Amino acid sequence: VRIYNDRGEILCGALVSDTAQDNVVIVSEGAWYDPAVWGERSLCKHGNINVLTRDVPSSQLSQSNTAHTSMVQIEKFKGELPSVTAFDRPATIEA
Repeated sequence: VRIYNDRGEILCGALVSDTAQDNVVIVSEGAWYDPAVWGERSLCKHGNINVLTRDVPSSQLSQSNTAHTSMVQIEKFKGELPSVTAFDRPATIEA
């Protein structure tokens, strides 16, 4: 599925279940950032939830993240599934 909001968009696998509250999307953390196009706002092919969250602390006391309050839209991904390249070796510069 494609999960998106005004901050960005990610691809994730989906499992429909009655264990989550209605209108709630649960995304597990731990995906490496893997944009379709580097250097610009782009679809994260690996599902890094940080793409959808605000980069501000929850309070001056806790300094925790605000990921649990992100509002998102979700839809079936249309198109060809892009390859995840987060684990590929980077190109090296020949000396």
